[in-house]
Amino acid sequence: MTALIFRLVFFALTLGAASIVGQMAYGHQGAVLFAIGAAVLNYAVQVRSGRKVAAWLDDFTPENIPRVTGWWDDLAAKLFRYLRLHQRQQQALSNALVSFRTAAQALPDGVVTLNAQGHISWCNDTAQDHLGLKLGTDIGQPLINLVRNPAFHKYISSRSWEQPLVMSAPRSRSKILSVQLVSYGDNQVLVLTRDVTKVEKLERMRRDFIANVSHELKTPLTVLSGFLETIRDLPLSPEQQKEYLNLMYTQANRMQNLVEDLLALSALESAPSASEHGETVDLSQIAQRTVDDAMQLSGGKHHMEVHIAPGLLAMGNGAEVLSAFSNIVTNAVRYTPENGAISVSLTRTENELGRACAAFVVKDTGIGISAEHIPRLTERFYRVDRSRSRESGGTGLGLAIVKHVVQRHDGELDIQSKPNQGSTFTILMPLAKAAGATVTNTPEDAAA
Repeated sequence: MTALIFRLVFFALTLGAASIVGQMAYGHQGAVLFAIGAAVLNYAVQVRSGRKVAAWLDDFTPENIPRVTGWWDDLAAKLFRYLRLHQRQQQALSNALVSFRTAAQALPDGVVTLNAQGHISWCNDTAQDHLGLKLGTDIGQPLINLVRNPAFHKYISSRSWEQPLVMSAPRSRSKILSVQLVSYGDNQVLVLTRDVTKVEKLERMRRDFIANVSHELKTPLTVLSGFLETIRDLPLSPEQQKEYLNLMYTQANRMQNLVEDLLALSALESAPSASEHGETVDLSQIAQRTVDDAMQLSGGKHHMEVHIAPGLLAMGNGAEVLSAFSNIVTNAVRYTPENGAISVSLTRTENELGRACAAFVVKDTGIGISAEHIPRLTERFYRVDRSRSRESGGTGLGLAIVKHVVQRHDGELDIQSKPNQGSTFTILMPLAKAAGATVTNTPEDAAA
C-alpha cells in the first residue's frame, strides 16, 4: 500500500512538473498539453509493462522475469514468488509420484490402481504378468472386462474384500494367484496380486502326505486290531495263534518300515549337501554290497549280470548311497518275474558338463512302467500298482528317498522303461576330485 501511494504521488508530481515546464515555455495552453503528454507517455509505459508481464505468465520461467516499471514491478515480483512456490510444489508431487511408482515396480506383488468406475489407472510389471495386462493399451479399460474369470467377477462385484481370492492366473492355469482388493481415496480401488503357486503346491503336498500316511497306517492297524480281538475273544489252537501272530508281526514290521522311511526322508530333506559336507566313500564296495544283498533276496530265481569297476570314490554319505543303490536293485528283484534277467553295473563316465562321474546302472526285464507314470515315480507314496507294491512289501517312499539322496550328492537320476520290456535306472554320482582320497566311510560303516 505504501509503495502504491508513493507511485501515485510521484505520478502527480510528474504531471505537475510537466505542467509548470509547459506553462513557462508556452503559457497556460502549453501546460495542459505537457500534462496530457506526460500522462499518455506514462500510460504507454504501463501498458507495455503489462504486456511484458502477460507474455511472461503465458510462458513462465523463473529465469526470464521481465524488466518492468511502476506498480507492475511489484505485481511481477509477487507473481514470481507465487509461481515459483507453485512450481516447487508441483515438482515435489511429481517426484513423490515417480518415487511411488518406482517402489511399486520393485514390489514382488502385483499392484493395479482403479478409479471410481473400476477402470485401470496404472499397474506395475508384476501385475501385467499376473493378470495378462498391457499398460500401454489397457489403461482406462475396465479391469473386470480384461480378467475373464467368473470367480474374480463375483469377488470384485461383492464389495466384500476382507479375505483374498485364490484363483488361477488368466493366461497360465498352472499359476495360482491370491487377489486382494482394498478401497482407498475417493471410491478408488487398489488390486494386489501375489503368486502363491508354491504355497498352494506345498499345502496340497501336505494334505496328500497326511492322507497317504493315514491310509498306509490304517490297513496294518486294522489287521493288528482284528487279530488281537480274535486272539482275545476266541479259543484258538496253538497253530492258529502262531499263524495270527506271524501275520501281526508282518503288519507291525510294515509299519516300522514305513516310519523308518519317513524319518529317513525327513532327515534327507533337512540335511545340508552331502557332497560338500560328507566324507569319501567307496562306491565300488557299496555297489558290491548291494549286489550281494540282491542275490540273497533273489534266491537264485533271476539271472544276475554284474560289472563293477573298482576304486571309484565319491564325496558323500555312505549310508545314504547304500540306501539309494539298494532301493533300485531291490525294486528290480521284486518286479522282475522268475528267470528274468537283471544287470547291475558301476562304471566311470562323464556327465553333460564333462565332470567325471560314476554311473550306477540297474537294468531288468521286469514288468516295466508306462510313460505317463515315469515323471511321478519319485513322488511320496506314488505307486503304479498299489496292490502289487503292497504285496512286495514296499512303502511307496523308496524312489523318493533315492531322488533326495541323488540330489544331496549333486548327482542325476534317470529312469527309462516300457511296459513288458523292463526298466533301466541310472544314477550318476560325481567322483571325488582328489586323486589320492582315502576312504573314510565304508559299506560296513553305512550298515552300522
